[in-house]
Amino acid sequence: MSTQPAAPLDRHPDHDPMPQPPEPPDINACCGSGCDPCIFDAHDMAMDDYRQALRAWQSRQPTAAAPADGPDQAKSQTRC
Repeated sequence: MSTQPAAPLDRHPDHDPMPQPPEPPDINACCGSGCDPCIFDAHDMAMDDYRQALRAWQSRQPTAAAPADGPDQAKSQTRC
């Protein structure tokens, strides 16, 4: 009996979920002492990683649309 092999898991859309942006830090979580990196800097770095992952995901999903707020939203303006 001959059967078709299953599609590889990495090609199934359910196995390639769209990356999710990191949660922004609470404005009151900053200690205000000039940490390096500040929690807002760490969030900016995480957003850079997210944008890169989203672009890679979009290249694998040619019909996928960008999220409503877009991957290139402005960086956090609040600093310690």
